[in-house]
Amino acid sequence: MTGTSSQSSPGEAAAARHDSVAGAGAPSAAGRRTDAGARAGAGDRVRAGDGVPAGDGARARPVWSRDFALFFVARAVARLGDTMLPVALAAGLLEHGYGAGAVGLAMASTAAAFAGLVVFGGVIADRFSTRKLMIGADLVRLGTQSLAAVLFYSGHVVLWEICAIGFANGVAGAVFQPGVASTVPRLAADIQGANGAIRIAESAAQLAGPAVAGLLVGLASPGGVFAAHAATYAVSALCLLLLRLPPLPAGGGPAAGHGSGTFRADLVDGWREFRARTWLWGVIAVWGLYMIAVWGPTVPLVATEVVQQHGPRSYGLINSALGAGTVVGGFLALRLRPRRMLRAGAVALFAFVWFPATVGAGLGVPLMAAGAAVAGAGMSFWGVMWATSVQTQVPPDVLNRIHAYDVAGSLAMMPVGQALAGPAASALGAGHVLLVSAAISLVVPSALLAVPAIRDLIRADAWPPARFPGAAAGPGRVHPERP
Repeated sequence: MTGTSSQSSPGEAAAARHDSVAGAGAPSAAGRRTDAGARAGAGDRVRAGDGVPAGDGARARPVWSRDFALFFVARAVARLGDTMLPVALAAGLLEHGYGAGAVGLAMASTAAAFAGLVVFGGVIADRFSTRKLMIGADLVRLGTQSLAAVLFYSGHVVLWEICAIGFANGVAGAVFQPGVASTVPRLAADIQGANGAIRIAESAAQLAGPAVAGLLVGLASPGGVFAAHAATYAVSALCLLLLRLPPLPAGGGPAAGHGSGTFRADLVDGWREFRARTWLWGVIAVWGLYMIAVWGPTVPLVATEVVQQHGPRSYGLINSALGAGTVVGGFLALRLRPRRMLRAGAVALFAFVWFPATVGAGLGVPLMAAGAAVAGAGMSFWGVMWATSVQTQVPPDVLNRIHAYDVAGSLAMMPVGQALAGPAASALGAGHVLLVSAAISLVVPSALLAVPAIRDLIRADAWPPARFPGAAAGPGRVHPERP
């Protein structure tokens, strides 16, 4: 689940033009690749739209390189800033006489713009340079958050202006996010390892962000947090600017596939590619149930129950435990290499039951924190398995659009679940609603495992080329949907 809050989409994730990642493999030792060499090496790779080498090529571009380190820093720093923003908005708006409703409205303006436009951002990312779009989006947010800092420093805080800034940030995020999916495979042959490392960094940033924001509010003002948030976008843009990506092969890139097509045709083509993969839309369909009945109500009701019964410090401890669990899940994803990634990820999802169950049952804070940590580990492991599956099973020329459909579909039902949480808690009691969410959290991975196309999907780099001699004929077409 693309990360958009602390919750990833069943997934979360760049040169002069968006190019075929399969053609962005590592150069030979001599630094160039002849046609003869390309033909000779065709049998050494399983091309799944991600350029994941199955042979020696995997050692040519390990996870950690100068360029992946730059992208790693960009994602970690940006995530740090994003987790600081809720604290800044809440403290700043409350300080200027607004209530909790205003804070929610300001946050909703960003979420609405992002969820409503990210699909179009995917089409744009497949038609133009993803790296330039991502840098441009960062620069836009650098400007908007700098403006917000000036408004809060000056004391001239008007709600509609803050909402307009949030809307602009959501639009920029919708342009930025689709390019993440296609950038990761270009920077590392070990895509699962790359996703695991990024997940660990983002989880650590999520732990540190609120604490840093609280410190800045105390030492300076909410305006200082907005200024720091703007600086994180400057760092991200600089890191992306310094990236050196593998050169495009002759005739590669989107020009051949998208340059002459209309925007609407590309949008429809992306939807067609999305629907053609049962494992892909099947996960998104099940994830709608998860967002409505599990994640949507769990987040606000856990906050309400814990704060009312045990105080805000206990809630902070449980949130920290959840974040620590996601770090552990990221490390597990670095070490474990299951052949059927979505099956393994779905099994890990069963661990989430302990988060709503411990709070709903009214157990003590230590048990709630332990349940949150276990849940975070399971969710994080699933997130890496999902992101890697999307990036390695989808053709590179539609990867940005499909990732956008993934993000939009994953987020669409979350506001519904959040909106229903309050009425359901009033009718049944918050504890009972959380216990129902815990029960449904067991139904979700069971439903994933019940779909053959999901549970039997084999990782792209696990298929022997000898069994599928046509695997190298075209990117992203490695095998049919069968075990």
